[in-house]
Amino acid sequence: MSIGSVFETAYKGDFNQVKVKVDEDLVLIRTPDTNGRLLIHWAALGGNASLVEFLVDNGSPVDPQDDTYSTPLVLAASAGRYEVVRYLLSKNADVNQKTTRRQTALHYACSKGHKDVVKLLINCDALVNEIDILGATPLHRAAAQGRTEIVEILLKTPQIKLNLCDSTGSTPLHLACEEDRKTVVTMLVEAGAVMDIKNKENKTPLDLCSTSLRTLILKLKE
Repeated sequence: MSIGSVFETAYKGDFNQVKVKVDEDLVLIRTPDTNGRLLIHWAALGGNASLVEFLVDNGSPVDPQDDTYSTPLVLAASAGRYEVVRYLLSKNADVNQKTTRRQTALHYACSKGHKDVVKLLINCDALVNEIDILGATPLHRAAAQGRTEIVEILLKTPQIKLNLCDSTGSTPLHLACEEDRKTVVTMLVEAGAVMDIKNKENKTPLDLCSTSLRTLILKLKE
């Protein structure tokens, strides 16, 4: 089995095949692929928590970074691998590790709608107002994608900031209005999102609304 196929086997979650190769040569655990990823990155992405635990028990670092600064936790959160995320956090993985685009595990989990992973990350002190390279918070990501369950979780977080502006000057409400996310817009407005903030194009959230959404918002504000 080539080194490349070992990474593929780890991603597929074939515990026994990976164990055989690691038992033959422990160096494999710390040998990166061409993107700087170790076996634990691929096992985490594939979602096999038992394999991830085996690798850690046999000397794998918990928080290695690939060439985008992604750790196994970031990859697992992005893929919605709850059990892997839970295990890595129990091993003190950095919950707020940032990639080269300054995105955290919470950014990815919120964007992709992994509700249970989002709750777990927040319970383990993920920073809910952290901004990425475009100035977007996890709430920006969830609002733009119309992830209502995620928005609901974030809005219940005491430290959440509703009106932060990204690099375009847009708040989460701007993005939700622009994408016509009616339920998310309703949630944000009812939570107290400011309506008159102007983005860098001098537009308020109302300026970005469809006619029907604008009517809905104005009724909410009555």
